[in-house]
Amino acid sequence: MLQQVLQTITPQAARQTDDPLEVLRFATEALNAGYATVLVTLTAIRGGSARPVGAQMAVREDGLYCGVVSGGCVEAAAAHEALAAIREGQDREIIYGKGSPWLDIVLPCGGSITLVLHLLRGADPLTAVLAAVAQRQRAGLRYSPDGTLAQVAPPAATDCHAQGFCILYRPQPRIVLFGRSGAADTTARIAEAAGYDVHICDASRLSATTALIDPDTAVVLLYHDLHQELPLLQAALNAAPFYIGALGSYRTHQQRVATLTRLGYSSAEIARINAPVGIFPKARDASTLALSVLADIAARRQESG
Repeated sequence: MLQQVLQTITPQAARQTDDPLEVLRFATEALNAGYATVLVTLTAIRGGSARPVGAQMAVREDGLYCGVVSGGCVEAAAAHEALAAIREGQDREIIYGKGSPWLDIVLPCGGSITLVLHLLRGADPLTAVLAAVAQRQRAGLRYSPDGTLAQVAPPAATDCHAQGFCILYRPQPRIVLFGRSGAADTTARIAEAAGYDVHICDASRLSATTALIDPDTAVVLLYHDLHQELPLLQAALNAAPFYIGALGSYRTHQQRVATLTRLGYSSAEIARINAPVGIFPKARDASTLALSVLADIAARRQESG
């Protein structure tokens, strides 16, 4: 009877998101509610692809799914395959695009992708990953061809191969923003809309602010006073954020470099500072500056794994 019901279900997107943590939360909620659930993972790309290796979606036995593994070309078809995996009670691998047996599913990019569909046996590995990330710790999820899924130490980067895959999950990106100005407020608003955890700080609470800085944090200084920014910049250089940016002209940055050199910082350490901050120089209004800064941070976040 269950097989007949599954064959008549039309999959529907419950949440349109490419946030990997949202996919794990959806899968965990589904399992805890008693739904059989499949985790779909993009493990190989040949040619172009709208999503990176490691992109995931989760599919419940009632056809609801969360996540994306393409530009919208294959999600419904992948959900049908997930329902078939539930019917059969076993994992499967499918290919879409060039080389696929499904001739009616063509990827606009002209390439092909491989998806691994894993029928989840329990929520524990997903819960462990979510708990670690909630503590702002990176976490890993490893799948082996024998059908086992386990939470593991975080890999340096997501890795997919013939022996399975290991996905890196990172905490929500954080921005620690120094400066009280219209530019700071605008940057904070746009960053929050883009999903960043934003903290506007000042020098009066430097020790508490330093505690916020971790490898998934970007530090941005929007001061016009080198003397005022110096202790904050030193705190950032002594921590391990993935991005440090500072406002000012090229001439201002030369003065900044000279000061930090006198204080004993090496050329490699000083080179971590992105200044003038942003992807293009001479932003003259708050909105343009905010977009310039956030684009630079997003690019660096992507490069950092």
